[in-house]
Amino acid sequence: MQPLERLVNLVALLLESRTPLTFEQIREKLAEAYAHGDVNSAKRMFERDKDVLRDIGVPIEVTATDVWDAEQGYAIVKDRYYLPEIRFTAEEITALAVAARSGGDTAAEDAVRKLLSGAEEGILAVIGAIAGPSDESTATLTAVGEAVASARRLMFGYRTASGGTAERTVDAFGLAVRGGHWYLVGFDHDRGEIRSFRLSRVSGSIRDVGEGNPPPEGFRAADHVVAGPWGVGEPQSLARVALAPSVAWWAIEGITGADVVETRADGWVVATIPWSPGESLAGWILSFGADAEALGPPELRDDVIRRLEALGA
Repeated sequence: MQPLERLVNLVALLLESRTPLTFEQIREKLAEAYAHGDVNSAKRMFERDKDVLRDIGVPIEVTATDVWDAEQGYAIVKDRYYLPEIRFTAEEITALAVAARSGGDTAAEDAVRKLLSGAEEGILAVIGAIAGPSDESTATLTAVGEAVASARRLMFGYRTASGGTAERTVDAFGLAVRGGHWYLVGFDHDRGEIRSFRLSRVSGSIRDVGEGNPPPEGFRAADHVVAGPWGVGEPQSLARVALAPSVAWWAIEGITGADVVETRADGWVVATIPWSPGESLAGWILSFGADAEALGPPELRDDVIRRLEALGA
């Protein structure tokens, strides 16, 4: 057995053991490493391995294995061996998120995404797939990130589903990533509630209009990025979908904002479902095959028909 393999096996054994192990127990479990030759030679080899591991920072401790202190055992103190959980303040997360998108270094960007992927608090919540390259401009993301870190109030134009632009005034609470897109989450003064805004739909420049209100206690940006069969983010309008009796009873269960508006004589159910053009509601409808039909708006029906034609249906 090679020295490196022997060291790795020894560390793994001591970490897995719930109690300190004597040398004889170690020798028995790692027979290929320490069972050959006489006991004294094996013990000297073990002592050398123990010293090497200690030199590189592995905290192997020697402790009694019984109340009489008759025999010694070896153990690795897990609290000293494992690195502590990495935690970031909201300001640190903001700085890392903005730097990842602003430096032009894809390797650094990937590293920061991985580092932040477990962050559950602060302004960044990475949910679903970690964001890849997106269509949000660096300038917009930077401005929003700085606003979140400083608790500022922003004004910006926001493109609606109809193609128009509406002015929004938002207290910047947090940033979230979902489906490869960045979202600003904050208090929308025009609607009087917390909403999410996809940065790729922000038009024109973002204006800082003063100090904003802080987020409520326990706020997590990820909790406010709405997700449904239309995709992610805030839906812009309602679609009408007809569903066969065999699927209607469960298909819309749990979909935020879905509402049954009619039950036809043939048993089919007509429901309104939140929808945004260009998102994925058409794919959701097609997943039911002949048991679902897009009734409107026309753009949604056209999208479904286009996909069916592409499949040769």
